[in-house]
Amino acid sequence: MSEVPYFVSYDEALTILRQHTLNIGTETIALDHLYNRILAEDIQSTVDDPRFDNSAMDGFAFQYSDSTQPPAVLSIKQTLQAGTDEQLTTIEPGQAVRIMTGAPIPNGADAILPIERCSISDDGSEVTLHDEGKKHFIRKQGENLKRGQTALTKGTLFSPSSVGLCATMGHASAKVFKKATIGILPTGDELQLPGEELSDNSIYESNSFGLTSLVRMTGHNPIRYTSVSDSMDALRQQLDAAAAECDFILTSGGVSMGEWDLVRRIMEEEGDIKFWRVKIRPGSPPLFGYWKGTPLFGLPGNPASSHVVFRMLVAPFLRASTSEGGVEEKRIRVQLAERFKTSPTDLILRRIVIDTSGENMLAYSTGYQGSGNLNSLVLADGLTLLEPGHSGEKGTWCDALIL
Repeated sequence: MSEVPYFVSYDEALTILRQHTLNIGTETIALDHLYNRILAEDIQSTVDDPRFDNSAMDGFAFQYSDSTQPPAVLSIKQTLQAGTDEQLTTIEPGQAVRIMTGAPIPNGADAILPIERCSISDDGSEVTLHDEGKKHFIRKQGENLKRGQTALTKGTLFSPSSVGLCATMGHASAKVFKKATIGILPTGDELQLPGEELSDNSIYESNSFGLTSLVRMTGHNPIRYTSVSDSMDALRQQLDAAAAECDFILTSGGVSMGEWDLVRRIMEEEGDIKFWRVKIRPGSPPLFGYWKGTPLFGLPGNPASSHVVFRMLVAPFLRASTSEGGVEEKRIRVQLAERFKTSPTDLILRRIVIDTSGENMLAYSTGYQGSGNLNSLVLADGLTLLEPGHSGEKGTWCDALIL
């Protein structure tokens, strides 16, 4: 272990991970299947958005100067709806056009008044404006996007809104990264599947299910293996099987310093470790390296720790594999609403509830912060990023990772 980086800082761990990213291929897929896929190249808009000046309201279009002393009576010259093929009229003083949302603005008009602020004469020839016109109810050509503008960048994980934006820009498909296949391998004699009857000294295995969901959340494809008993031969056999069919392996448990921490032992003896242990709490024991050429991340066995380490180390590793800069998760500044325990050497990741009701965003602990307490993570809005040496005193500020 003398040549292996040991107890590295969080930034040192990220630096090492960026040097060992996955080589993931690409494919082009249709809009209907883009959700939760990772964009493989910047894409530009093929059109202005909006394509032309259009109405944001159902109402009437006219010259603003005609509405400055309401009520004002104007003659109705035309009716326009979205998608119309009608030739646009030119609005003169004293005239108005009845217009529907999305319809093009007629020449000469520079204001809109919603239909509920208007009255139409019985014969339909005139409209009375009961308020001044609203110039901002005209959506200007290109105010959202200009043709050729890059609006979605490489590494974007497609959300419902970004799928819609892709369509708005005129793209029927997009080039995305293929989903990496990630094997999830829990270890330990004490583990039994949920739903089974527990023996006296067993516990329900939960990590692989939570990690499977985290892998899907990052846009990749998990394979969840059944737990491996505390046997070097059994572990070796399962690691070989996972390496043969996966791009990346996540193990759960067995990475600390005990006699039965077999993942750490087998990687020391037969694997290629790039770092072991990181100066973060919770989750200090993680291990990263290669098993027979396949990247492997050894996560802690405690459920809260494994989830936190995934968010702090595994997710950035995956993002760095699909974008040059490694797209960051959302961070905000929070003010500590109570005292938090900190460390002179470690990055402290406390599970917090964030109160946004006041002037400042206030961070409160979710309660007992034990590394096995997954409920405290369920209650959390985020994680503190309390840097080494932070006082942790009430009223001080720190960054927080939004979960």
